[in-house]
Amino acid sequence: MSFWKNLFGGSSSNAEPAGDKVLGEEGYKGFLIKAIEMRAGSELQLAGTIEKDVSGELKTYRFVRADRMSSRDDLTALALAKGRQIIDEQGEGIFR
Repeated sequence: MSFWKNLFGGSSSNAEPAGDKVLGEEGYKGFLIKAIEMRAGSELQLAGTIEKDVSGELKTYRFVRADRMSSRDDLTALALAKGRQIIDEQGEGIFR
């Protein structure tokens, strides 16, 4: 049964979105990028959020990529770089 739960979005102990631990953050072009710790077994998976206040409402975009690594420092640097890339490519369009 656990195979089917994992396949169709059931809970998994490998990735825990609740209680995000922020590893680093930076402001970029009016956005706030946060590198988030997301465990994938014994490794860390590239994940983060991009936030911006739009017309008085805080908008948040969450991104998760397939990249995995063991170093928190490497993960933080890569997540912040990926956040900058997303902002450069899509701007506020990420919130639509």
